[in-house]
Amino acid sequence: MASRLLRVSAALRLLPAASARAPPARRLAVPGGLASDEEQATGLERKVLEAMNKGLDPYSILRPKRYAGTKEDPNLVPSINNKRIVGCVCEEDNSCVVWFWLHQGEAQRCPSCGAHYKLIPHELPH
Repeated sequence: MASRLLRVSAALRLLPAASARAPPARRLAVPGGLASDEEQATGLERKVLEAMNKGLDPYSILRPKRYAGTKEDPNLVPSINNKRIVGCVCEEDNSCVVWFWLHQGEAQRCPSCGAHYKLIPHELPH
C-alpha cells in the first residue's frame, strides 16, 4: 500500500501540468479587508456598541461599581419600579442568599449582615 502511494505521488510530481499550476488563491475579504464589529453591527447591537464607545452602559452589561455598604455609602440598586427584591450573600463563603424587598426612599439594611442598600430610579434606554 505504501509503495503504491509513493509511486503515485512521484508520478504526479513529474507531470508538467501539476508543476505549472499554481495553488488557487483564496480571497477571504474584499480588497479593503475584513469588516469590524462596528461596521457590520445593526439594530440593537449597533446601539449598544455606540453607547459603549461613548462610555455609557445602557443595558447594565458591565459589572456594577462596588460600594462600602455603609449608611453613608450604600450599595445602589437600579430599578424601574418603586420596589425590588434584592439578594445578599452576607459572607464570602456563604452558600445561601438572604432575599428581602428594597423600597424606594432611604437606604435599607440587610436583615442578616447589616449591609446597606438604596434603590435608585433607572430608565430603560428604548
